Amino acid sequence: MTSGGEAFLFWVLGPISVIAALGLLFAKKAVHAALAMALVMINLGVFYIAQNADFLGIVQIFVYTGAVMMLFLFVLMLVGVDSSDSLVETIKGQKWVALLLALGLGGLLVSTIGHVTFPAAAGLDRANADGNVTGVANLIFGKYVWVFEVTSALLITAALGAMVLAHRERLTERLTQREWSERRFREGKNLAGLPAPGVYARHNAVDTPALLPDGTPSELSVSRVLTAREQILTPERYEEAEQAIEREIEEGRAR
Repeated sequence: MTSGGEAFLFWVLGPISVIAALGLLFAKKAVHAALAMALVMINLGVFYIAQNADFLGIVQIFVYTGAVMMLFLFVLMLVGVDSSDSLVETIKGQKWVALLLALGLGGLLVSTIGHVTFPAAAGLDRANADGNVTGVANLIFGKYVWVFEVTSALLITAALGAMVLAHRERLTERLTQREWSERRFREGKNLAGLPAPGVYARHNAVDTPALLPDGTPSELSVSRVLTAREQILTPERYEEAEQAIEREIEEGRAR
């Protein structure tokens, strides 16, 4: 029997999980898809705990949401979240073939699952007779040990594949700090080095450009993400603010 609290928990977190799953499928940015997946994993952990599967719930939250999601985020940082894939088909007709294969796989799964017969439910008391951890261990390392090992091999292969895709061969030798310094002097650019982010005469802020030795604001000292979002004090706005401050000072002196 389902208790009132368990039913309330399901009807609250169930729609949230479905919306997050749809966000994983239709999100345009990889970071948003990863966050949606993390939300689904956390909700699954709460569902497991509500069903008296404490071990599965804790593992779902700590291992999958904590460790596996960190792996996804590392891959996103290595590959790059701002890199866009080409939408031009390199192989003609591949979308229709993929659609037919997906429909065939869906029909096969529906027909197979529809003929499955399940034995009578044993109940949680019998399944957790020796404890939830012991019951899960008997299934993972006993009855389903080969499925568990194959899944582990697939996860390791996926991690290695992500590392291979993110790897870039270095075509030139790595320059030392002295070579970089000599190169700057030969080219005559940034002789004093690049300005540090957020360095400003009045305060430190990542949305404020640094000042070059000649007193002009530098656009290189501001994050390109803030520049795209128009959340920075541009050199033009900075000069306007300086002029406004000077006018206020002169008006105050005149008074």
